[in-house]
Amino acid sequence: MFKGKNILIGVTGGIAAYKTATIIRLLVKEGASVKVIMTEHAKKFITPLTLATLSKNPVLNEFSDPEDGSWNSHVELGLWADLFLIAPATANTIAKMANGVADNLLLTSFLSARCTVVVAPSMDMDMLKHPATSQNIITLSSRGNIILEPTNGELASGLSGKGRMAEPEDIVKEIRNILSKKKR
Repeated sequence: MFKGKNILIGVTGGIAAYKTATIIRLLVKEGASVKVIMTEHAKKFITPLTLATLSKNPVLNEFSDPEDGSWNSHVELGLWADLFLIAPATANTIAKMANGVADNLLLTSFLSARCTVVVAPSMDMDMLKHPATSQNIITLSSRGNIILEPTNGELASGLSGKGRMAEPEDIVKEIRNILSKKKR
């Protein structure tokens, strides 16, 4: 299904980052070309090595490679992608996206993307219900971004409620639906 499709995945610093490994594995298994951008905080939850191994591509984090100085062009990444998935999307990253902040490679790539952007929020229930977060999600949605509703369940805080990132299989199913609609 995903053969010939280029999917860019942005990983932010939330506990649900471990689920992104499964998303990447499922997409690659179905033939997608996957590139990953991680925020600095995301590296505290899952290693770049894990995601690079699964995606079969180096994981990007900086605007340039600290080893050789080669440029990681956010514009080229935005043009390359058929779909840009940000999973997990923390309240911090969602706020920055809604307000046009471009202080890392993931955010500049988001602002440069010409493809469909899918956002999978993941945060504690009180953060999700906060009026600022609610407004930021509405803003992103009103600009054509697809928001995957978080689910209910046990959260990293130990509380139970809405805020869990959608399950990897459900996210891949949604990507499949989006890309199949684009063919028509």
